[in-house]
Amino acid sequence: MAESTPANWRRTDEFLSDLLVGHDPGLDAALAAQHDAGLPEIEVAPVSGKLLNLLARFSGARRVLEIGTLGGYSTIWLARGVGDGGEVVTIEAEPANAAIARTSIDAAGVGDRVAIRIGRAADVLPTLEGSDPFDLVFIDADKESNTIYLDWAARLGRSGTVVIVDNIGREGEIVDDDTTDPMVIGTRDGLRMLADDPRFDATALQTVGIKGWDGVALALVL
Repeated sequence: MAESTPANWRRTDEFLSDLLVGHDPGLDAALAAQHDAGLPEIEVAPVSGKLLNLLARFSGARRVLEIGTLGGYSTIWLARGVGDGGEVVTIEAEPANAAIARTSIDAAGVGDRVAIRIGRAADVLPTLEGSDPFDLVFIDADKESNTIYLDWAARLGRSGTVVIVDNIGREGEIVDDDTTDPMVIGTRDGLRMLADDPRFDATALQTVGIKGWDGVALALVL
């Protein structure tokens, strides 16, 4: 029986990715552009990108809100999930990141489905009020603001909107009541909000893989 070690988590993740996801020129180019530009390697794993794509398709999402664009890798997965005529609105705080993402998204052939809004998400989100509701919201930005983003996910969504919150495992530190890490505290506050806020019904899964020990929360807006 294989040991549960980070090296074996990675090997298993790579096996699953090769088997079920494969390689795609547009996605591979987006990752290469991101890495060449020196952006942090914090994009979702390939198996997680495919999960986002499938969740968009499972739910029939036509309008998606993504909070945290980075180099556009997850954005491409989501844009493919909404299909022709669908729309992804993605928010990125750093103009340089947004420029890299714009080039990669266009090169992947889904540029007509993606609108990039540049600015702090807490400032951009109020400007989206009054638009058609989003069918799916993917939250993958600064963890300290997770409760703000969840509030806006409910306000900009509708009954039945799917909400996905990435990176909720935090190497298991979420169970440490004495933590002083603001990212962990923000993650815990977001999870508590999903538990207590009557607008949501949620669960969460811890994961291991190429990104280490982490997890994802999944919620439905009621």
